[in-house]
Order: sequence, then structure tokens, then C-alpha cells
Amino acid sequence: MATDAPPPSKEEHQLPSTEEFVEVQESAEFGELRRSYRSFAFPLTVGFIAWYLLYVLLSNYAGDFMGTKVVGNINVAFVLGIAQFVTTFLIAWWYSRHAAAKLDPKAEAIKSKMEGGA
Repeated sequence: MATDAPPPSKEEHQLPSTEEFVEVQESAEFGELRRSYRSFAFPLTVGFIAWYLLYVLLSNYAGDFMGTKVVGNINVAFVLGIAQFVTTFLIAWWYSRHAAAKLDPKAEAIKSKMEGGA
């Protein structure tokens, strides 16, 4: 038939089957990758959300405190607001380093195994 594709050459990789994906998902290597990600991302996410909610609650219910002048016309609310941005960028930078050092090598090993390279 005209729709039959030629068999893949040695240079081409065949796609893994559903069963192979499930096998890898249930493997210890994948479990370790998932644990590494979760042990980093979940605590930071919870911490950042708590930090953000603290800022919102202080803004709503502690107006006198947030209006306290720090230097000139810069008050506590402004300082904490800027700290929100700084915290966001620091978390992104930290995650990038963590992913490059811990997650990417594990993911690459799993990918290589799935593609038949190892």
C-alpha cells in the first residue's frame, strides 16, 4: 500500500510504546526524579504563597505598620513590595540551578534509556 512507511533505518529511533512509558513511570529512577523535583518545588511554592499572603494581609489589616516611613517617602509597604519581586527572581534563579544540577541529568538519563541510547 502507498501508506506503508519504510522500516526505520539504524539512525532513526522508534517511539517507545505505551507499555515502555508506563514501565519507566513506575521505575525507581523516575520516582527519584519526581522526589527531587517535589522536595524542591513544593516547599518553595508553599513558602512563597505564605510570604505573598502575609504581604496582602499586612496591606489590608496593618495599614499603620505598612505606612511606616523607612527612608524619605519609602515606606514598609514599598520595601515589602519590592522584596516580592526580588524573591520571585531569586526563586527562579535558584530553581534553574537546582534543575541544571539535579533534575536535568536524571531526566536526560531516563530519556536516553527510552530512546535506546543506554
